[in-house]
Amino acid sequence: MDYTPDLAMYLCHRGVIDKAVERYSQTWKKQEDNCQKLRFHLTSECNGLDRAVVTQNSTPVDSEISYNGLKKTLKVTPELFSTFIKEHPFSNKTWDTCAVVGNGGILINSSCGETIDSAQFVIRCNLAPLGNGYEKHVGIKTDLVTANPSIFVERYEALNGRRRPFVEDLRSYGNSLLLLPAFSYSSKTILSVRAIYTIEDFESPIRPVYLNPEYVESLLLFWRSQGLRETRLSTGLTMVSLALELCNNVHLYGFWPFSHHPHDRHNLTNHYYDDIKPKVFHAMPAEFDLLMRLHSQGILRLHLGDCPTGGK
Repeated sequence: MDYTPDLAMYLCHRGVIDKAVERYSQTWKKQEDNCQKLRFHLTSECNGLDRAVVTQNSTPVDSEISYNGLKKTLKVTPELFSTFIKEHPFSNKTWDTCAVVGNGGILINSSCGETIDSAQFVIRCNLAPLGNGYEKHVGIKTDLVTANPSIFVERYEALNGRRRPFVEDLRSYGNSLLLLPAFSYSSKTILSVRAIYTIEDFESPIRPVYLNPEYVESLLLFWRSQGLRETRLSTGLTMVSLALELCNNVHLYGFWPFSHHPHDRHNLTNHYYDDIKPKVFHAMPAEFDLLMRLHSQGILRLHLGDCPTGGK
């Protein structure tokens, strides 16, 4: 029998999907002891509240920054130092509810926008669009949004040409923090600094900050100790990890990694806004299995369906 690519993919993942749905069908209840235990270990070993972001206080001129997983360092020049935020934005701050919004196609027609926007702190990934009718399903509130510098190359000609389209696209994120993983590769450092200069030149209210590579490495070691076999974490899991320190109640949206919906198995696009597959591969099903385990333990809550209007 000949199968279409979508059907073949579904048949490949069917057992995994069925198992995930079975686990998810169990009544969710927050387990405060499990939450406190994981938060204690995360804070002890990673301390995102003080280390997630590079600051002028933590990283002075002439100090060195190590690139993620590379035997390469970068000396902090006065010019680079001037682009660092002065103080850590999360020190001594916590929120009651966090929404971490992935970009999965499961958000299409979910009507989760109102629920997402009701969270006190909202984290979004990779400058996903919020307009064009997506607001109803993904919301608009943003307190922190990440941007992989590769986006600057793919969408904005590496900011070498007209830069206004980049700044205009940032408007929907208001004065949120813009988290840049500038120190994973040297090429990303150059792009990130260029983005910050653009933001300054156009007086955009968004607040760019650099993701601390030491924090990322500590997260990788931490999740490996919890059974995740990965050489590099996805942006999504990195942001979930930060949220678990920042917030008492963590809700995840758009984190379903499969190409078929968990409830009626209809086809899903890769993202809620396009079907472009990622160039950098992460072990998404493995990470999702970890998130499902945290969900089952009552540590965070995954949302894998439509959202009732006005509810959580």
